[in-house]
Amino acid sequence: MVPMNSSAPVSEAVIQSNLKVLATLPFADTRDFENASRGLLARHGGGTITDDSGHVVWDFNRYDFLAGDAPASVNPSLWRQGLLNCQQGLFEVVEGIYQVRGFDIANITFIETDTGVVIMDPLTAAETARAAHALYTEHRGPRPVKAVIYTHSHADHFGGVKGVMTQEQADSGEVLVIAPEGFTEHAVAENVYAGTAMARRAAYMYGAALPASAVGQVGAGLNQTLATGSITLIAPTVLITTTGETVNVDGLEIEFQMAPGSEAPAEMHFYLPKYRALCMAENASHSLHNLLTLRGALVRDPRVWAQYISHAIELFGDRTDVEFGAHHWPTWGQEEIREFLTVQRDLYSYLHDQTLRMLNQGLTGIEIAEQIQLPPALENAWSARGYYGSVSHNVKAIYQRYMGWFDGNPAHLWQHVPTESATRYVSALGGADRTIELAHAAFAEGDFRWAATLLDHVVFADASNMAARELLAKTYDQLAFGIENATWRNFYLSGAAELRGENFGTPTIATSPDMIAQLEITQVFDAIAISVNGPQAWDLDLSMDWIFADQGRQFRTTLKNGVFVAIEKKDSSPAQVTITLAKPLLPLFLMGQIERATAAGAVIEGDASVLATLLGTLQPGNPAFAIVTPE
Repeated sequence: MVPMNSSAPVSEAVIQSNLKVLATLPFADTRDFENASRGLLARHGGGTITDDSGHVVWDFNRYDFLAGDAPASVNPSLWRQGLLNCQQGLFEVVEGIYQVRGFDIANITFIETDTGVVIMDPLTAAETARAAHALYTEHRGPRPVKAVIYTHSHADHFGGVKGVMTQEQADSGEVLVIAPEGFTEHAVAENVYAGTAMARRAAYMYGAALPASAVGQVGAGLNQTLATGSITLIAPTVLITTTGETVNVDGLEIEFQMAPGSEAPAEMHFYLPKYRALCMAENASHSLHNLLTLRGALVRDPRVWAQYISHAIELFGDRTDVEFGAHHWPTWGQEEIREFLTVQRDLYSYLHDQTLRMLNQGLTGIEIAEQIQLPPALENAWSARGYYGSVSHNVKAIYQRYMGWFDGNPAHLWQHVPTESATRYVSALGGADRTIELAHAAFAEGDFRWAATLLDHVVFADASNMAARELLAKTYDQLAFGIENATWRNFYLSGAAELRGENFGTPTIATSPDMIAQLEITQVFDAIAISVNGPQAWDLDLSMDWIFADQGRQFRTTLKNGVFVAIEKKDSSPAQVTITLAKPLLPLFLMGQIERATAAGAVIEGDASVLATLLGTLQPGNPAFAIVTPE
């Protein structure tokens, strides 16, 4: 964990802001607390979960400080969400459906069949999934795993799969692995193509390296934080392609609803007639979700997201007595479920429609984010509060989806890079000392947004200015202490930590060996292409044939003009080098492990230096790149 060097007092402006939250939101409504604790059968004994090397991947005592009323350093609404999320243990949803919550950012769900169990969304890490499975088994008895369901293509819903089953069980058909169409493609592409940058920013977003405390990380909105263990992947053996499709697993009928392009590119809901239970995956949770995550991703479509929720209400509403999901706690009762799903649907519809209305009036994304207001029914619904996504950054995401990064103002068409613009701003303001003086005045007035803007310029103009760095860190502290959104709080506190000299890099690396092993041939070549240092390769002219003996496929790859191109064909002209291999060995070349590949059976014929030259142009990502400083 990163030590929290700050003991900045909470400013009066933040105290007053947080008191206003207490006075305006319906804190007397305690239904969520009743539902979050309902059905508790057993808690984990506490302590930690470790990997094989003894590294702690989950600490059950980390959030013990969450108790009682909100301290001045935490937005009361976020504190309330933290209290709800910190409950851990095995819970009975209904007899036959059980969830383990509080072992990771997501839930793992156990659905009992005639003689076994179906496991839904086996968490981020094999270690936490294994521990959750053990808790379930301890209290429900040993049951063979009949199937694993991945509801969607994000790592916190499949990464722990090898903690509950083996690859051999999937290969033999003993355990089905069920997922929506497109699952593998999207799961690996998101974590490989822009994986380094996303994972680095995810370290800020989830605050996994921050200390958990009243002045530190208090969760991530969806739950506490990501487990930092072994991310694994077993490819699906059953792909769901159509709404209404059913699968029978050991006497348990499962009816699916497709929801692609919603919270994830590949996602699905499912209904269990035996239990009158509906799983909404991650498309309905007890928080406003992200349309564009702060870690980075493709912008999601709130219009189709809302439509899928509407469709779920129509398909399943009259025959559902309990709704559960990939995060948070279930909802019981047809009337309560319809209310919950309607609020979630209307939330995404309202943000979409009103953003489009306002952008067509000429407002930019930043302006819409400042002006938009939710109707009272949504503003006061706890499940619509912005603990994970926020109205502010979701509105900007919708603007980006339709209009792109450019707001139409020519002054914003060709701006200086941050270091150059910062130098000019600081000079125009009268130098660094004068700019810091202005920032001090803004800080004293409680205008932390303006203080952060001023100080950010000073830091990017001169990263060695320690007075600016410390005041900016204190400013980020104050912004964190007053914000309702957990991921914004984590970003502010992570930025403050790094300004104080604590670069924690990337605690959770999603690009695991299992993930890389599932890349398709073309995806591996794509990963090579985006790693080529173009200027370094300008003058190269390389050609390589790749013969995949186990697949009966052949590719010609070239590197010319700094561009790596792969075409599937047999080329009559000779290549400079030919590599004959089995497909599972290809990722070794991406990782530069040529000797390991040849030892495993890959054969290189021709000028082997051509391959070495290609690999020498590859520039790996930097998992500790600077975010709040220029370098």
